[in-house]
Order: sequence, then C-alpha cells, then structure tokens
Amino acid sequence: MMIIAETERLLISKFTLFDAPFFLQLANSPNCLKYIGDKNLKNIADTELYLQDKTIKSYADFGFGFYKLTLKKNNKPIGTCGLAKRDKLDDVDIGFAFLEDYEGQGLGFEASVEIIKLAKFKFNLKKIVAITNPDNRNSIKLLEKLGLLFEKRVNPFDDDEELLLFAKTI
Repeated sequence: MMIIAETERLLISKFTLFDAPFFLQLANSPNCLKYIGDKNLKNIADTELYLQDKTIKSYADFGFGFYKLTLKKNNKPIGTCGLAKRDKLDDVDIGFAFLEDYEGQGLGFEASVEIIKLAKFKFNLKKIVAITNPDNRNSIKLLEKLGLLFEKRVNPFDDDEELLLFAKTI
C-alpha cells in the first residue's frame, strides 16, 4: 500500500489494481449510484480497467488522483477522497465517496482536510473546486464546512444534469 498521507483515523493511499473488489463495491453503493452516477462497473475486470484508465492514469498524468481511504484500526477500506483534473473544469476538483456504513461520521471532513493540504503544499494548487448534485445535502454541507463557497451552476459532463460548483482559494 502506497500511503501518501494519514489522519487520526485514516490511511490515505494510492489505488492499485488489487483494490478492484473494493472499488467495485463502492462504485455500486446506493449513494454513489444516486449522486455520482453509474460507472457501469459490473465485474472485477471492468473495474480493473476503470482503475487503470482513470484513477492510476491520473497519478501518472497529474501527480494526483482519487485515493483509497482505509480505517487504521482494522485496515478496512471505506471510501475514496481525492483530486481530479477534468477537461471541462478550469480548476482541479476535490471529491469523495464512502460506503454507506461510514457516512456521517466526520470521515469525509477528516480526509478532505488532508487532501486540501496536499493540494496546496504538495501539488501547489491555488484554488480547488467541487461539483455536486443539487439534491446531495450531505455533500453540500461538507463542502461548506471545508470552506468552499457556491460559485455557479455547471454542466461538466455529457448529460443534461446541472451540478453546483463550489470553490475555495487555498
């Protein structure tokens, strides 16, 4: 496991192909499907390809990406948090997702604070943004707690869904 940071309760590490079973479970969890969308990952092979072409490629292309969040106390992977450079957004965006049993415990805030520190001090970013579904109250609350402010509505993907864009100078 390539640990890039840790918090009081979490290890933050790069995803590898060995994480495909966990990532498959996460991507198909109810809130991921509802708020992030169906990535059409149906088996381990699909998931390995997705990790290789998206997540692991991002580490090579930009130096950062989405990271696996693992509980220190039992070494259980519970979610993801990280940074993405998207074609249709001017700035790097922060995102997060958790297995349902681990939502609402402050873990998203804990991980995001550490990721924002990396964005500033390791990757020298001056600003981060976040995009979220207007119905995702928990995500909006977390972004506001992190100090991101609503900036505008955007449509960054090839669907008709309008998302809220939050931003913060770091």
